[in-house]
Amino acid sequence: MSNRIVRTRFAPSPTGHMHIGNLRSALYEYLVAKSQKGKFILRIEDTDQERVVEGAVEIIYRTLKSCGLTYDEGPDIGGPHAPYIQSERRQHYLHHAERLVEEGKAYYCFCSKDKSVLNSVDDPADNFHSYDRSCRNLSAAEIAAHLSNGESYVIRQKMPLTGTTKFVDEVFGEIAVENKELEDQVLIKSDGFPTYNFANVVDDHEMEITHVVRGSEYLSSTPKYNLLYEAFGWEIPNYIHLPLILGEDGSKLSKRHGATSFGDLVKLGYLPEAIVNYIAFLGWAPGGDTREIFSLAELENTFSVEGISKSPAIFSYAKLDWFNEQYLRVLSPDEFVEMIKPYTDDVFIDKVYDPALLARILQTRTTKLSDIPDMIAFFRQADPLHIELYMQKRSKLNPEAGVEILTDLIAALTNLSDWTENSIKDYLNAYAEDSGRKAGQVMGALRPSLSGRSVTPGGAIEMLIILGKEESLKRLTAALHFLQQTA
Repeated sequence: MSNRIVRTRFAPSPTGHMHIGNLRSALYEYLVAKSQKGKFILRIEDTDQERVVEGAVEIIYRTLKSCGLTYDEGPDIGGPHAPYIQSERRQHYLHHAERLVEEGKAYYCFCSKDKSVLNSVDDPADNFHSYDRSCRNLSAAEIAAHLSNGESYVIRQKMPLTGTTKFVDEVFGEIAVENKELEDQVLIKSDGFPTYNFANVVDDHEMEITHVVRGSEYLSSTPKYNLLYEAFGWEIPNYIHLPLILGEDGSKLSKRHGATSFGDLVKLGYLPEAIVNYIAFLGWAPGGDTREIFSLAELENTFSVEGISKSPAIFSYAKLDWFNEQYLRVLSPDEFVEMIKPYTDDVFIDKVYDPALLARILQTRTTKLSDIPDMIAFFRQADPLHIELYMQKRSKLNPEAGVEILTDLIAALTNLSDWTENSIKDYLNAYAEDSGRKAGQVMGALRPSLSGRSVTPGGAIEMLIILGKEESLKRLTAALHFLQQTA
């Protein structure tokens, strides 16, 4: 296959949201192709009609577009191997299955579901289950009788009963499976739809897929795929199996670990670019390059299969937070303003505010966008005051000092006509110097009085500007009354 154009495919089932594992597969499939100037194909695998979720295909399209994973062929854009939706290719599969039946490599199985799965006769205690092959050697007359009675059937492949099937994976090396462990796999189900394994092999062959990239959970199924390729006399593709993605507790990543779909992560305020960058490192590392921040274009130029690890990858939300922060920090001020506007507008509602100033104090303090409403909720309504807010050892602030500071500041700020950052800053600095107080003590009294919090994005001056003169004085007066009653 070395002289062929590299062709990979992402073949998700439309069963809901795009899980992180699926997105990682799509990304690596994309990078395997693009790093070698190849083609990346999208195919929808909807053979299991009972699991198809309405709207899931649109989620797939939307996710790939958001992540920049542009495919060269697919259901919505067409291509030389259309259609790219398996339910529209049913005749392709039936045709190939019937061919194997005619060649004696597959057979009609009329057994019920209950009879199709029996305990292994080799070791009844193990967990391996296999069909007992009771229909494997039916005579032509017996088959005709079953068919004439209108009995439903599946088509099964005749698997070899002895020997070993081996293949070489580009990540895990040589894998061998005893053929006696492989049951006569179903190719066509009783509803006329192909099984996942069979449809994959037929489609990958017809769509000229050169590299199959998928999770390592499919390693044990790969011999089944290869025996099908051999039965048809087709060329076997290169295999690249990816390591598992685990939660931080060492178990397989699932919903109990938190948001595990791309859509949920975006809703939490993670940027698609940050998600893609982080996912690229879940099982891969650039050789000799210590950077962690890569654009998609840089990943295309850097990615190599040799960098894929066999070891499971650990999904860390703390690490994803770090990636997201890096991407938020390098946005231009205008870009950040536009990005946070839905969140800030939701807090201020019909109140007038300075979005540029708000963005300025948030950009270096935001980890994910969904944190913003809680971070700035006090601008809409201050949190309840409590006396501990005014007990600050570092600045030597206490409730009595708070009363004195607020009394002085309310009187002076009421008469301040130029309500701007510079004028407020100049006044507060002058007040601290004239009163002999440290600036930290003055600001320490203002911050909780304006917000009801000990920690806020931005300082007291920014809060005074965003709240405006009227609201600021209202809050300072309320805080003074609180201290006078409790100090």
